[in-house]
Order: sequence, then structure tokens, then C-alpha cells
Amino acid sequence: MTVDTNAQETDYQFTNSWFVGNIPVWQQILDRNKPKKILEIGSFEGRSTCFLIEVCTKNSDESIDVTCIDTWQGGIEHQKGGGAEASMSDVEQRFDHNIALVQSRVAHRAKVRKLKKLSYEGLSELMANGGVGTFDFVYIDGSHQAPDVLTDAVMSFYLLKPQGIMIFDDYLWSMDRPGFQDVLKMPKPAIDAFMNIFQRKMVVFSGAPIGQLYCRKISD
Repeated sequence: MTVDTNAQETDYQFTNSWFVGNIPVWQQILDRNKPKKILEIGSFEGRSTCFLIEVCTKNSDESIDVTCIDTWQGGIEHQKGGGAEASMSDVEQRFDHNIALVQSRVAHRAKVRKLKKLSYEGLSELMANGGVGTFDFVYIDGSHQAPDVLTDAVMSFYLLKPQGIMIFDDYLWSMDRPGFQDVLKMPKPAIDAFMNIFQRKMVVFSGAPIGQLYCRKISD
């Protein structure tokens, strides 16, 4: 099943195409695994969220649940001089517009829960409200700072079902030039640490575009 992501694209309010290169592999993963309960950490304008809703509602005869955690305040890369400066209030408005639009188009309306807070606060809330072991799919694309990425990964692990999919974005991202990277301001050291420690509980699978890492939970 293929979704034409260019169809009616002008109706959406997207200002970047960062996610587009991931679509072919994501399409295969979503078609194969058919997740119905999805957690996204870092939603920005909602391009990946909309794609998830489009594909997963077509793969299911019932509504799907999508939980989006984001402060909509941006990270260091969105601040002045960070290289991806953005008015985050405008970004949040575009997210709301895009989610309303995609919900109006799909046959089975997605239940979208928006948690506007720091990821560890949102993840703690989900855990406290019975979310442990309930998600089929987790996408981690929030803060790019190593301590935050590691926290997101560990907490998300407990929210993910066995055999569920976890995807990390921006695996090789850094604001610094090669050879001068601050390892505490990069996702890669945190992702590597998580995968090394959880190697008997998580397995990496191939096919990921450069810059993303795909893995499956194989045990609690």
C-alpha cells in the first residue's frame, strides 16, 4: 500500500522536507507491522505525524491512537545561530493545522493526543496512566542533546510493546564541524549507549536511511 505524499501537499503547511527521504522505508515498515498505537517524541510541524496517520489508518479497519510529545519551544538548533531558526509559535500553529487537515481526510479518524511539555514529563505521565507496554511504534526525534536522547530512549523502552518498533532520528546529527563535536550535544553517543546496554532486549534491523536507526524490542 503506497500513500501519495505529494497529493494535495499544498494544503499542508510544511516549511521543510527533512522527513521526505525516510518515506520509502517507513512505508514498508508500517505496511508490515501495522501499528495502531503510536508515540512520537518531537513533532514540529507534524509532517511525520501526518504520514503516520495517512498510512496507519489505511492499514487498519479501526481508529488509531497517536500521542505527540513536544514543547513547541524548539531546541538549540532552532535558536538564533543554530542553523534551523524558527518561530516556534508559528510551528505549533502549523502542526495544529496539519493534524486537523489530515484527520479530515482519512477514513478512520485518528485519535491524536498532544502533550505540550518536556518529553520526560510527558513520558512520566504516560507511565503513570497505564502506558507501560502499550505502544506499537515509537519515534524519537525530540531534543538532540545526549542526556535528553538517552532519557527518551530508556523511558520509551518501557512504554513499547515486545516486538514493537523504535526509530531514532538524526543519529549522526551535530551542530559542530567534524572533529570538533561536543558529544553531549549529539544524539549518537546516547543512542549507542542505549543500544549497547539494551542489546539483549533490542535488535537493530537494516534498511534505514542515513541518519536514522531502526530497532525492534525483542524482550522486556
